Amino acid sequence: MKPGAKPDAGGGSKPGVTPATEPVVAATRSAAKPGVKTSVKLGAYVVGLAVVFGGALGVGALVGPVASEPTSSHEISGQSGGHTDAGSQGQADSAAHGVGDSGSPGNGGSGSHGHGDSGDGDSAAQGHGQAGAVQQVPRGLQVSERGFALVPESSTIVPGEKTDFRFSVAGVDGRPLTAYKTEHEKKLHFIVVSRDLGRFQHLHPELGGDGVWSVPLELPAAGTYRAFADFVPEQGENLTLGVDLFAPGEFRPEPAPGSTRMAVVDGYEVTLIGDLAPGAASKLTVSVAKDGKPVTDLQPYLGAYGHLVALRSGDLAYLHVHPEPSPTPGPEITFHTEVPSQGGYRLFLDFQHGGKVRTADFTVQAHQH
Repeated sequence: MKPGAKPDAGGGSKPGVTPATEPVVAATRSAAKPGVKTSVKLGAYVVGLAVVFGGALGVGALVGPVASEPTSSHEISGQSGGHTDAGSQGQADSAAHGVGDSGSPGNGGSGSHGHGDSGDGDSAAQGHGQAGAVQQVPRGLQVSERGFALVPESSTIVPGEKTDFRFSVAGVDGRPLTAYKTEHEKKLHFIVVSRDLGRFQHLHPELGGDGVWSVPLELPAAGTYRAFADFVPEQGENLTLGVDLFAPGEFRPEPAPGSTRMAVVDGYEVTLIGDLAPGAASKLTVSVAKDGKPVTDLQPYLGAYGHLVALRSGDLAYLHVHPEPSPTPGPEITFHTEVPSQGGYRLFLDFQHGGKVRTADFTVQAHQH
């Protein structure tokens, strides 16, 4: 284009060249004229560059920056704690990631305590700390765990009829498990309880060479029952798996028993002493009497003078209860347990006297102290 000529109305400039480049061309041409001082040349050149870069910035602002995927406030809080000052940043960072049992910052995983509600850091950090804390699921609520699964051959049983109930425990390879450790004198404890917690059975199945367990089982009335398999694999730790069983027919749930500290069974009076404290070790003692006199000649059952099963009302979470070794065969039997939450619990005590095993049941409320 000749000097002084107007641009072509049809867009005669070269494709891809923005109007911001035109001052550079003009500055270059003026630099070729003789007699122009060096300072003028440099000044014109600088002005041209300024216009170019200014135009480039304008184009960039219109197009928008190329950036990475925006991160959520949750992720930002987890990294910096949501503060710019170093002092509060460390507090919020530990709040966001949790503090382990040892007191060192954790990542909010298993074994750590989330401190997201401590007030350090923003709400996103608080949410991160709470969501990161992993609570252990109580036993018996899952049909499979750690690669093992409870597999009944049938989950429907005709009420009032004794049946040969058969089931297996599938191992991590999918095959029926055949190797178990002996615990409380048995390789597997099979507990069946009605969903309304009104009926309870403690059975000991026989293990076949093919890994299938069998046990005579009778569900006394129609309704839904929960069956628990409490066992220890030969290569593993204790597990309690649960599955629902169904007895077809008209079902009328029994009212939940109120709090009871005294149970009477076959002329025996069994008294429960002690309280349940959520999240803390609890000591429970039962005392057995007959005709108003303490029973001092209890017979061992499953390696102890008593066996206690505790179930949480509502979801039937199965609690592991440890008997305390007793130097005397009664009248008192002591147990230690820990309940995960407030609410009602049903306790079932098996004890043996006169060659017969009897079951006493209690209802206890766990309260926060």
